[in-house]
Amino acid sequence: MRDRRSDFDVTNTVQVSSPSEVCAAVKGIWSHHFDAPAYAPVAAAFHKLEAAFVGRAPGLHGIETTYHDLQHTLDVTLAMARLLDGHAREHGASELGQERWAVGLITALFHDAGYLRKLRDTQHQHGAEYTRVHVSRSADMLVELLPELGYGDASDIAAEMVHFTGYERPFDQIDIEDPKWIKTGHLLGTADMLAQMADRCYLEKCRDRLYAEFEMGGMARMRAPDGRIIVNYSSPKDLLKKTPGFCTTTLEKRLGGQFDKAHRYLDVHFGGPNLYLQEIRANLAHLSRVIEEGRWDLLRRKPPCFNIDHFSRNETRH
Repeated sequence: MRDRRSDFDVTNTVQVSSPSEVCAAVKGIWSHHFDAPAYAPVAAAFHKLEAAFVGRAPGLHGIETTYHDLQHTLDVTLAMARLLDGHAREHGASELGQERWAVGLITALFHDAGYLRKLRDTQHQHGAEYTRVHVSRSADMLVELLPELGYGDASDIAAEMVHFTGYERPFDQIDIEDPKWIKTGHLLGTADMLAQMADRCYLEKCRDRLYAEFEMGGMARMRAPDGRIIVNYSSPKDLLKKTPGFCTTTLEKRLGGQFDKAHRYLDVHFGGPNLYLQEIRANLAHLSRVIEEGRWDLLRRKPPCFNIDHFSRNETRH
C-alpha cells in the first residue's frame, strides 16, 4: 500500500475530506444490512452538513475551527459506520436496527456542529470560543434537524447521545434508559476518539491547531471558583507532552471501561487487526521518540485544513 495520504482514512482508500466519498463509503456499509433507499435521510444529512461547514447554510458562518474541521467530522462518521457494521456482523443488524443506525450516523455528522457560529452572533468572534459548550449546541441543532429527516421521535435521544463525544456532562448523567441507544452512544463516542487519534497528522494537529482552539475556548487556562488561574496547557509543546497520558487514559478508561471496549467491533469489521488502534500506537510511539530525544523537528507534516478559510479560497479560485 502506498504511503498514507494526509486526508485519507486508516485504510488509505477513502478521502475523508470529501463528503461525497465518505457518503458513498458509508452507504456501501449500510447496504450490507438495510435497503439502499432507506439511506436517503443519512445522505440528506451529509448534504446539510457540507452546506453548513462550507458556509452555504443560511445564517451560519461555516466551520472556523482548524482541528475540528470537516475532515475530522467525516472521519468520525466513517468510523461510526464501521463500528455499526462490526456490531451488526457479530449480533445481527436487527439488534440495533435501522433507526439507531440512521440516527447514530446523523449524530456523528453533527457531533461538532456546535462549533458553527451564527451570523447574528455579535458576542463571539470565532467558533472555537464555543469549545466548552459546543456539544450542547450540537444537541440543540440535532433537535431541530432530525424531524426534517424523518427521525423526530429520536431527536431528544440524539441530543443526549451526542454527549458521549464530549466532556460537558458525566456519562452517568446522560439521560438515556434504553440499553440499545446507550450502546449506540458508546459506538459514537468510540468513533470520535479513535478517528482523531488515528489521524495521520494527529500530532501536528494537536500542536498547530488544537492548542489554539483550547486558548480561544478558555481551556488552556481556566479560572477556578476561588479566582486562581489553572494552567492546563502552557504551550503547544506542553500539550504534546501531555498527549501520551491523555491517549492512554482515553483508551483504558473511556474506551476500554466506560464504553465497554466497543472498539472491538472494528476487529470484526476489518476481519483482522483494528487499523485505528494500529495507527494510534504508531502515533504514540513516534511522539515518545520526539519527547525522549527532544526531536521536535520530526513533527514536520503540514496537512491541509478543511475549514471555512479553505473553502473560501477555493471558491475565489473558481
